[in-house]
Amino acid sequence: MYGQATIQGVVKSESNEAIPYANVFIKGSSLGAQAQEDGTFTITNVPFATHEIVASAVGYTELSQQTDVSGDISNLIFVLQNDTQLEEVELFGSRNKRAEKLETLTRLPLQPNEQLQSISVLSHKLIDQQNALTLSEVTKNVAGVYTFATYGNIRESMSLRGYRGIPLLKNGVRINSDFRGVGVITDMAGVDNIQVLKGISAISQGLGGDLGSVGGVINVVTKTPKFYSGGEVSLRLGSFGMVRPTFDFYGPLDKKETIAFRVAGSYDRADSYRVKVNSERFYINPSLAWKPNEKTSIVLEMDYMDDSRTPDQGTINLGDYATNNIFKLPNDKFLGFESDRNNSVNTTYAIRFEREINDDLSIKAGYFASDLETYAETSYAFQGGGRSGLPELLNTQRYREYYAQGRSDKNSVLQIDLVGKDIKTGFLTHTFQVGVDYRNTTFDNTAYTANYPDNDNDPDNDPPTYIDIIDVTQPINNILPDGVTVTPNPARATGSKTKSYGFTVQDKISVTKWADLFLGLRYTSLERTKGNFVGRSLTGAKRDDAFNPLVGLNIKPTENIIIFGSYASSSNPMTSFYRDVNGKELGTERWDQFETGIKSIWLDKALRFNVTYFSTYSKNLNLQAIDPAGNFLGYYLQGGEDTRSGVEIELIGRVLPNLEIIGGYSYLDAKYKNHVSYYFNSSPINTPRHTANFWVRYNFEKYVKGLSLGAGAYYLGERPHNVWSRNYTHTGVVPGVRPFDLKAYTTVNVQASYKFNSKLSLDVFGNNVFNEIGYNAYRTVYINRIQPASFGTVLRYKF
Repeated sequence: MYGQATIQGVVKSESNEAIPYANVFIKGSSLGAQAQEDGTFTITNVPFATHEIVASAVGYTELSQQTDVSGDISNLIFVLQNDTQLEEVELFGSRNKRAEKLETLTRLPLQPNEQLQSISVLSHKLIDQQNALTLSEVTKNVAGVYTFATYGNIRESMSLRGYRGIPLLKNGVRINSDFRGVGVITDMAGVDNIQVLKGISAISQGLGGDLGSVGGVINVVTKTPKFYSGGEVSLRLGSFGMVRPTFDFYGPLDKKETIAFRVAGSYDRADSYRVKVNSERFYINPSLAWKPNEKTSIVLEMDYMDDSRTPDQGTINLGDYATNNIFKLPNDKFLGFESDRNNSVNTTYAIRFEREINDDLSIKAGYFASDLETYAETSYAFQGGGRSGLPELLNTQRYREYYAQGRSDKNSVLQIDLVGKDIKTGFLTHTFQVGVDYRNTTFDNTAYTANYPDNDNDPDNDPPTYIDIIDVTQPINNILPDGVTVTPNPARATGSKTKSYGFTVQDKISVTKWADLFLGLRYTSLERTKGNFVGRSLTGAKRDDAFNPLVGLNIKPTENIIIFGSYASSSNPMTSFYRDVNGKELGTERWDQFETGIKSIWLDKALRFNVTYFSTYSKNLNLQAIDPAGNFLGYYLQGGEDTRSGVEIELIGRVLPNLEIIGGYSYLDAKYKNHVSYYFNSSPINTPRHTANFWVRYNFEKYVKGLSLGAGAYYLGERPHNVWSRNYTHTGVVPGVRPFDLKAYTTVNVQASYKFNSKLSLDVFGNNVFNEIGYNAYRTVYINRIQPASFGTVLRYKF
């Protein structure tokens, strides 16, 4: 019988993970194909006969199957074993694989090491191996990333290169649009990878005061459907009453495997080392993919999380603003009330479309949206004095007040790109992107006024402005008194509505095999049709625009070494209308960045070593003019200039077939220069000079099959808890008083994992095993202790 057939199938690992770019070929012939990113492959024009079909991939043992081909085959499956029985957990994810949705962030179809910007991608395998639950636990694997503040352990605000609160995205859309980058809580059950883009990202993301953040951005990428069946369930139990079941199911929905689904989720509840503090969360992440033909794909995604937790202000500083005398509040004491609660409900949506025009060109489009609703009723302990109008108390005493706050935050982005890969024009080769985007942000902060019952029967203190006075050395009452109420206060409500249009063009031009030139330009037009902030108001519409360039060069003296250099700028035209006391406009804030370094790959692409030097300069920074009582005077001061420069070193990968390491070090020199309010060469708030991270994992496959051990350490250096001002007042800022430094700390984590077989595994781990005491602080408002020693276990079953 004569004829030809089409063979379709998938290549995956023992753990049911897709193996992208695997080679599948018919032995003794020229027929074959390379697997797609989801592990699927198609071989056409296969003669009817019995063939030996072979699948191979770097890092896996080659596998062949004798197959009788007498018609089309649509479900051929290859399950490859790792050649060292060691899963790939490099920081950048699996080798030979572009990270899922990386192009949503960079908009260029290049692997992380090929990009001009410094990019780190943390794979879900690494997240699972380290049993990480929070954004800070994951991103500590990237040199120079650190926690700015947790605002009472209700959010995670991350910093990079000395810039506070860099934007946090999910699938390319911002979640919380607060200009301070206060962040949100993230659940890892639905995370495929986390992408950290360092430095100015204005070329692909927008303006400097927003997503074009000078420090960088962090993009949380959720899991997407797979066109083969599988899944995982797990149960985590740990210290402080932690109970966390998770699930993840995926597979095709039709026989032709053109439609696939995935649904992941978790339930999470835990107490705390601190009495009266607890949390509860529900999370689910469903998605659907459709491939109407070989060149077209459509993906629909949703992500929903309902998080409820007790805000924990932490502790207090017993010294003055210049002295670090942080009180180690006993774990059986809590500054607030047991009824204090913060609730966050976040829903994100996405639809992504991709169409291959031909082998060189493709169209990519995506619409991403986020809806965040938060509400909190909680207490706050303060010392008095300053703006409060109350007498300052003894250093162990604090007034307690009660407040409520709510926020509605809606963000969306529509992004359309034409992408070209390896297109020739004479002796030049181009990989380019031309795209447009439309971004929309609307947020409203609801203000409330607290009403207190008379707490002292003193007619001179009527109505009362606080609930009671507590002493941290004495028992603290945690029952909210009867009669405390909160009512909306529309006069203090704030909000903003903005929309922006962007046009971006980027081109990586390969001049020779050893030299690539990067050119990019972005135009952004932004319009605000609503603006109402404390001390800042907007009547009518305000339009601003900006051009931001990018230019860089990659030099490759050898196949495994890239020497790179770049210049980029970012600007914030929203500041262009700020005026000084004489009515003169102060000009648009702008940042210029120079970056250079070496990226290298060693040991047959198993080990990466990168060194980066960066230097960023600001121009036309400005500050609100505020009187000693904290009131805005209606004009702005020319803030001055600051600089951020430093070195980042990263070592990632396998030094031996069964030994993995992740190491990083960052040196940061962040200084204010000619500044109207801050002292010359003083450092911005919460900027450590040194950070370091190290993680090592050893697989004992040759000695004890299925056993691996891991250990890691993280160091965060000293950093000022506030700014050092000559004439500027703020919470915890006293003109002329140098702020104290938060002490450096080092935490150590350990982990042991045992695989009973390819499906069932058990992890046992300990975090901060030496019970290091360290604090993350936002001014003197929140002083939160890092998590003390905790232990847990995770039982996983994959199918």
